[in-house]
Amino acid sequence: MNLIKPKKLQKGDTIAIIATSGDVDIKKINKAKTYIESLGYKVKLGSNIKKKEFYLAGNDKERLKDLHEAFLDDEVKAIICARGGYGSIRIINDINYKIIKDNPKIICGYSDISALLTMITKNTGLVTFLGPMAQPDFGVDEIDKYTLNSLLNALTKGDITIEPITNNTVNSKTCEGVLFGGNLTTICSLCGQDFVPDTNFIFIAEDLNEPTYKIDRCFTQLFNINQFKNNIRAIIIGEFLDIDNKEAFIYMLENLSKKYNFPIFMTYPISHNKTKATVPIGAVARIEKETIKIANFTA
Repeated sequence: MNLIKPKKLQKGDTIAIIATSGDVDIKKINKAKTYIESLGYKVKLGSNIKKKEFYLAGNDKERLKDLHEAFLDDEVKAIICARGGYGSIRIINDINYKIIKDNPKIICGYSDISALLTMITKNTGLVTFLGPMAQPDFGVDEIDKYTLNSLLNALTKGDITIEPITNNTVNSKTCEGVLFGGNLTTICSLCGQDFVPDTNFIFIAEDLNEPTYKIDRCFTQLFNINQFKNNIRAIIIGEFLDIDNKEAFIYMLENLSKKYNFPIFMTYPISHNKTKATVPIGAVARIEKETIKIANFTA
């Protein structure tokens, strides 16, 4: 993969907020807009962001149009997705990836946006960002300081370090690879697509409200893909919120590590929780003594 590094974000730059997935709360989006502007940036809202079609932020063509327009807009230097929910997977086969490759810029989100980030990085080589979104993270009364600082460090400096919440790594050893992944069930929804990196990678996984057996099923499904099984070098476990059986979860991960002989690093602030790190997907990371170091992923 020929890596494309987006340009660093600078004060005064314009950030677009677009909705590629679920329908949004426009009051919270406007609140997020005001907050981001208070940080010294300009903000544009996608032309279809107020649209709603059942559980989606407008129909597929409308959401796709906002994505393309944000990348084509020379004034826009970064894109922050409005929220997750569901819907990104409905548009990935219709994205004009040449538009994105010819107009590389920052794009950030998590949850359902994991599908969008994965496919953009796979099809263009552009580093994308697994991180906070407008509505859930900046459209609230209290902004999490760690979340904000991690985002700004990633987008303005291109150099970040992520420490675990707890030190309980399975089969710990130093490793290096391209970062790939995000929300586990969303990544699994890409099965049938060409989405797995062609090179050695470190897989990131997080989720919420999923029973252990479903998490086990997701990992089993991924390891049934030869390219996934052959190229993986480690797993970074984010937070699996509201899990039903932590003992069974650890047992499942330990079995995975033993079967395929790679380390599993646990537990990191990569999640649906309010405190979350921003992670550059497609960038090379080195993990040593449970510390994740990622550098030089922006231009």
